Amino acid sequence: MRSELFDPLFADARVSAEIGDDAVLRAMLDVEAALARAEASVGVIPADAATAIGAACAGEFDVAAVGRAGVSAGNPVVPLVRALEKELPSSAKPWVHHGATSQDILDSALMLVSARARRPLLAALQAATDALATLAAEHRTTLMVGRTLGQQALPTTFGLKAAGWLVALDTAASRLRAVQPAVQFGGAAGTLAALREHGVAVTAALAAELGLAEPTLPWHTDRQRILDLGSALAAVSAALGKIALDVTLLASTEVGEVAEGGGGGGSSAMPHKRNPANAILVRSASVRTPGLLATLHSAAAQQEHERATGGWHAEWEPLRELFDVVGGAAARAAQFLPDLQVDVSAMRATLDATGGVLLSENVSGALAETLGRSAAHDLVKNAVLAGRPLREVLDEAGVAADPVLDPANYLGSADELVDRALAAHRKGWQ
Repeated sequence: MRSELFDPLFADARVSAEIGDDAVLRAMLDVEAALARAEASVGVIPADAATAIGAACAGEFDVAAVGRAGVSAGNPVVPLVRALEKELPSSAKPWVHHGATSQDILDSALMLVSARARRPLLAALQAATDALATLAAEHRTTLMVGRTLGQQALPTTFGLKAAGWLVALDTAASRLRAVQPAVQFGGAAGTLAALREHGVAVTAALAAELGLAEPTLPWHTDRQRILDLGSALAAVSAALGKIALDVTLLASTEVGEVAEGGGGGGSSAMPHKRNPANAILVRSASVRTPGLLATLHSAAAQQEHERATGGWHAEWEPLRELFDVVGGAAARAAQFLPDLQVDVSAMRATLDATGGVLLSENVSGALAETLGRSAAHDLVKNAVLAGRPLREVLDEAGVAADPVLDPANYLGSADELVDRALAAHRKGWQ
């Protein structure tokens, strides 16, 4: 259900416009018109009938009326076809919807709107990943604490953290681009019997007319294409959710290492609050996504014989809602990531807060050269537990402390990894 109250928070108008009721109805009409042209092109129906059907499909139809009339048939295609017939001359009436079944039209329409909605969604993802690439490049030397299992672990850079976000989101976007929406055309039971020997030729022509992939077989009860699309959207949601979670954690008062720009995030009760509102809304999408995807997976198994009794119907709204919530999350990420404020000094202060304890691995490695690995490990562990400064331990062992306790000297391949992420990003969006 579309909501004027909540859609601005959770959806993106550009994506929603391509997946909403009006868009789906228009896509069904586009499929009917394309079917008539395809059948005329192989000599199945008269050319003048195809022209008349195309003209009728270009007209306006009442979405609400079609929806209400669809209750008795269990889908909106049946009343739409009846409404189309009323707009046709007698010579064209027999040829509208020729050889098709309702599922052919609605499945193809949902593939069509999915392809159309994917464009603004991918544009938002490109903007978001470009912003992450900028963060990775600009902060490749910005030192910060790397955290594992909720604890300080080793030094890292904010550039590498942003590069990690970038690679995950680029990978998810690539998966979404790779999905091939396919035309659905199988007739009443998947045999295309009404078209005699012309069924496969009409399918190929219909796919070409709509700019959709031509499937090997009709896929009335083979819902892998829906699962591919839903899973790709869920992957985007997961990647965005991970970024949003990290941002909310880094923006917490006790950490304060990043903040959202723009001056938003206020509280109705507490004037001092500056909540990471955009990241919070992006996270909400990642919370909603698994349930929607689970419905698609469940529906894919509920596909009896050649046509399903409910499993097909169960997909329509979850698929559109996935586009809404993931499209909204992508647009919001594209909005807040370019203005993300990085507090370099706060990151350094957190890094220094434990007096070099997070460099214990490096200290242990330096001592191992003379003490052996196990002895060095135990010595450093006991020193940390006793609260002894690691500089003191190094001094007693005659090891120069400054190089060992400098976090900039213990970043491993961080800089090279950032370069790899940036190169992959540039290549991926070419």
